[in-house]
Amino acid sequence: MSAFALLVLKLAAGLFADRLFGEVRRFHPLVGFGRWAAWVEGAVRRHAQGRAAGVLAWSLAVLPWVAIALALRAAHPLAHWAVDIALLYFALGGRSLAEHAEAIATPLAAGDIARARDRVSWIVSRDTSALDASGVARAGTESVLENGNDAVFGAVFWFLVAGGAGALLFRLANTLDAMWGYRTPRYLSFGWAAARIDDLLNALPARLTALTYALLGRTARAMACWRTQAPTWDSPNAGPVMAAGAGALGVSLGGTAVYHGKSEARPPLGEGPPPDAATIRAAVSLVRRGVLLWLALAALLALFTLDATTVAPLSGAAHA
Repeated sequence: MSAFALLVLKLAAGLFADRLFGEVRRFHPLVGFGRWAAWVEGAVRRHAQGRAAGVLAWSLAVLPWVAIALALRAAHPLAHWAVDIALLYFALGGRSLAEHAEAIATPLAAGDIARARDRVSWIVSRDTSALDASGVARAGTESVLENGNDAVFGAVFWFLVAGGAGALLFRLANTLDAMWGYRTPRYLSFGWAAARIDDLLNALPARLTALTYALLGRTARAMACWRTQAPTWDSPNAGPVMAAGAGALGVSLGGTAVYHGKSEARPPLGEGPPPDAATIRAAVSLVRRGVLLWLALAALLALFTLDATTVAPLSGAAHA
């Protein structure tokens, strides 16, 4: 069996584990990593400042865990199975994303705006206290679309590229971007490395995610929104993902939002009516169908690699 075919089997197992169990309820590794990263930040800042300090802190926070993952993987001839599947499971957040989305959509559909506001505040960094029903739906839909890349497709992409260690590297880098990647006085220089590394690791997965959304939704509209609206966004990766996603769903997203007490006028995304509770659920469906598409394509590619490994020995025998 080819190495890629083995990866696809592990991918299926990791996706099944995420769908079956969801995120770890207690002692989640990313919670522990967050505490570790906060300690690293404090230790580094006591001795250095600026971008160099941020690069050092990122390296100390992330690279030891990737090295440990690689060492565990090589500890036994069969260890790669358990290590790769476990790391992919911990890196994925597909079921958790769907659960958070439904926790917003249910009260929103029932007209309980206060409850919907509270639940959307769990997954977005903007101020949600004054959002109306459309604003809650917009925030929830945007979060599902963006986190479809960050918590699902990006992890799957890097898993297929570099196994469990690749998924771990991506997820930890993405977590540090969420912690340090703000353009605030505290993190403008220190968080530069975290933001840029996350941008780099996300560059290809984000565009594959945008393409996935487009193929599974209103394709022509999604591609047009991606082409015209994504360049107007500050984030080079969130722009394509959310513009294509909004176009695929046929709704209007973007617009003004309040972050850290400041109102931010964001460019429009998509075309169509304002979102509602059904839009949040449609975004979740888009992500789930995208996962099935990726798995099917990976399995198809694995079949071709299996054929190649079967034909090669036969060819060699013929020449002998």
